[in-house]
Amino acid sequence: MEGVDLTGRVALVTGGSSGLGSETVEALVRAGARVIAPVRRPGSAPAADGVEEVAGLDLGDLGSVARTAEAVGGIAGRLDVVIAAAGVMATPLRRVGPGWEGQLAVNHLGHFALIARLYPLLAAWGARVVNS
Repeated sequence: MEGVDLTGRVALVTGGSSGLGSETVEALVRAGARVIAPVRRPGSAPAADGVEEVAGLDLGDLGSVARTAEAVGGIAGRLDVVIAAAGVMATPLRRVGPGWEGQLAVNHLGHFALIARLYPLLAAWGARVVNS
C-alpha cells in the first residue's frame, strides 16, 4: 500500500483482532484511514491511533450482528471500505442461530447480514466491500 493515501476514509474490518484482519487494520491505519474493528473479545483490536473497537460481534448470532451494526452507525456516518476478514475453519459441527451450520454462518451468512444492515452507510458513498 505504499503511496496510497486513505486520509479521511473510514474502513471497517471484521476479524481485526488477529491474522489477516489485524494486518489489514494496521495497513489501513498506516495509509491514513480511520478503522472500525468489530471484534468478539473486548480489548482485542490492534491498539493504534485511528482504530476504534466495537466489541461483542459474534457473526453466528444475528442479534449480535444487529447490535454491532447499530453501534457502527452511531460512531460513523459513512463507510468507504468494508473488509470481511473474520472467519473460522475446520471447526467441529455446531449449529447456531436458526440451525445454521456454524462455519457457514460465521464465514458467509453473518457477514451478509452485517453488510446488509450497514448498507445505508455504504450506498451513498460508492463504498467497496471485500470478502476475504
